[in-house]
Amino acid sequence: MGDYIEYNDDVQAIKQAILQSQYQAAKRANALQLGLYYSVGGFVSERVESGRWGEGALKAVSGQLQRELPGLRGFSERNLYYMKTLYEVWAPVIGGASDSALASAELPSDDFLHLQVQKVPDFPAKDFLGIGFTQHRTILEKVKDRDERFFYIRCCAREHYRVEDLRRAIKRDDYHHQGQMPNNFLATMPSSQRALRVIETFKDEYLLDYMNTEELGVRDPADVDERVAERTMIQDVKNFIMAFGRGFTFVGNQYHLDAFGEDQYIDLLFFNRDLNCLVAVELKCGPFKTAYLGQISGYLAVLDKFEKKEHENPSIGIVLCKDMNKAFVNLVIQSYTSPMGVATYLTPEDIPHDLQEALPDIDDLKALLETCIPDFCMT
Repeated sequence: MGDYIEYNDDVQAIKQAILQSQYQAAKRANALQLGLYYSVGGFVSERVESGRWGEGALKAVSGQLQRELPGLRGFSERNLYYMKTLYEVWAPVIGGASDSALASAELPSDDFLHLQVQKVPDFPAKDFLGIGFTQHRTILEKVKDRDERFFYIRCCAREHYRVEDLRRAIKRDDYHHQGQMPNNFLATMPSSQRALRVIETFKDEYLLDYMNTEELGVRDPADVDERVAERTMIQDVKNFIMAFGRGFTFVGNQYHLDAFGEDQYIDLLFFNRDLNCLVAVELKCGPFKTAYLGQISGYLAVLDKFEKKEHENPSIGIVLCKDMNKAFVNLVIQSYTSPMGVATYLTPEDIPHDLQEALPDIDDLKALLETCIPDFCMT
């Protein structure tokens, strides 16, 4: 035991150096792999555009690669197509190999490690290199606007999104809901920088696609009371937190506050590690009412007085309701001195019928994924 105590600090220092080295090696390997795919994509694009490769070429090339390099993964016919797409979409922004290099089959994948972008100042070069090809492929497939693609690239890199996290974010349309929540953060927080960070953390609308009223035995969504909806969220708190975003830790539901003999119960209480503060969520199944702001303002006063730790920032309150008039909410919320915001939420029953009809059947999607996953596995 004495030896452990004597060398513990040194062991921890070596351990951190090892982990940091492994992390840097993984980042470099990812950038090298992405550079390879980008260069191959440019090569494939040149061959197709020049007419040297015709119909069936990708399948034939993929097949021969598999035969000559047994066990090779990531170079299926479909992935070769996405490498070509990766190059053609981003080459106008970040450049690529010269025509002569492509024509002579020179594929300088290590050039990607020193990516410098002059044409587009807001291009997230570091984040671009920090995410995997599967995430890039998903973004290219599902997002068409350039700035929106930049947004999801940043999200993947900074929030460490897995592919399923990314798909959820795109499905929720996080890009168009960022910073749109009615709030009073700029007026109630001493630092405008912190206020802007909080604004970026929350959205004006959340898609709670896992909350199905049919599974609750309720025919009319209007009949779902707040306790029933709350219980559903608690049963799948992981999905609820994922809908809110990374950095949230669940503290409790119907969290009891006792101040001067007055009992209060917060529907849902979280702690956000990035913001370093408690976040109280008041769930309402109907449209917004001004009384909700007074209710959550009371919660925040008690939280900051009796629950907040000395090193933590002031608590934040969020009213989550089914509907609101944004202009009205933005007006009345400015009268409150505690930081709070108001957002709405959607359940599957709220998705328009024509959109639901356009969505593929979940069983068909699962079957498709089971057959396609081997082709998409990336090392």
